[in-house]
Amino acid sequence: MNPDPVHQKSTQPAAKIGTLWGIGLGPGDPQLLTLKAVKAIGLVDVIAYSAPDAADAPPSLARTIAAEWLTRGVPEYALRLPMVEPRHPAAAIYDRAAEDLAQYLQQGQSVGFLCQGDPLFYGSFIYVMNRLVERFPLEIIPGVSSLTAAAAAARFPLTGRTDRLSVVPATLGDDQIAQSLARDDAVVLIKLGKNLARIKALLERQGLMDRAIYVERATMSEQRIMPLVQVAGDRAPYFALILVRRMAVE
Repeated sequence: MNPDPVHQKSTQPAAKIGTLWGIGLGPGDPQLLTLKAVKAIGLVDVIAYSAPDAADAPPSLARTIAAEWLTRGVPEYALRLPMVEPRHPAAAIYDRAAEDLAQYLQQGQSVGFLCQGDPLFYGSFIYVMNRLVERFPLEIIPGVSSLTAAAAAARFPLTGRTDRLSVVPATLGDDQIAQSLARDDAVVLIKLGKNLARIKALLERQGLMDRAIYVERATMSEQRIMPLVQVAGDRAPYFALILVRRMAVE
């Protein structure tokens, strides 16, 4: 009597699926890549990264940071993102990118997603990861964040003892930002862009202008560090932030 095929154990090996890697690259200086990040870049089957979706936009910064290790000619996937605030159309772009990368993973190929800074600190990798984490193995390699890189470059102690630190997008309203400035010992203001003039005015009203340090493109060749009071203009580049402390660490 033939065994029931429904309950018969399969002798076929399980199909291999690939691993998704989130590879932190640090803020810009290639020397800040970890040994583990460099090793992963040399082992994965596909390299992915986000890049601005504009004809006149510069190349992907993540790819530029890792360029000297991208020498094997493996396939590359550029996730083209519009530099706009609303979640849409970015959500649809992440949906499509996740499915594109899933095709590689389903074929057993590993995908290394290059992430400027740290993969889970305001990174586009988060939105790809969230769409794939239930379906594929995941490995994340942390990286030096812009937050700690800027503090190191400016010799600016972020916290000490029982200090409280907050990271605040400048895109929030004045009341929300003012609450953090009044409550926390140190505040890092990110996503300045067109909000720079408004943030400077807010810090002036809070009596914190003289305690604010501006850092632009930390660790890159174009790095600029100066007291915020010396910063001219009403806009800041994307890779800029402000460090503020109410009192010195003693």
